[in-house]
Amino acid sequence: MFELPTVGNLVISTVAFFVVTRYLHQYLQAKGLFESTARSVLVFLVASILSSGIGDMVDWAQAKIQGSQSTVQKSVDLTELFKMVNRIQSS
Repeated sequence: MFELPTVGNLVISTVAFFVVTRYLHQYLQAKGLFESTARSVLVFLVASILSSGIGDMVDWAQAKIQGSQSTVQKSVDLTELFKMVNRIQSS
């Protein structure tokens, strides 16, 4: 089942994306590859894959430390929800 990423996952993976992008650009520049669309796509794909993996490792480590978080599903009566929305709109 699809789970939303944690805040730690989002923060760490975003930082990792920009760090990997910078170092990969520098590495490819040092190797003599000229700036091109193919190079930019390569950098984007590698940085995306690595940052996603790093974010997943953060979630995995958090689950190992704290234990897995169980998903709680609340049953909400739609008539009550509509009543609350009408009260908010009328005030």
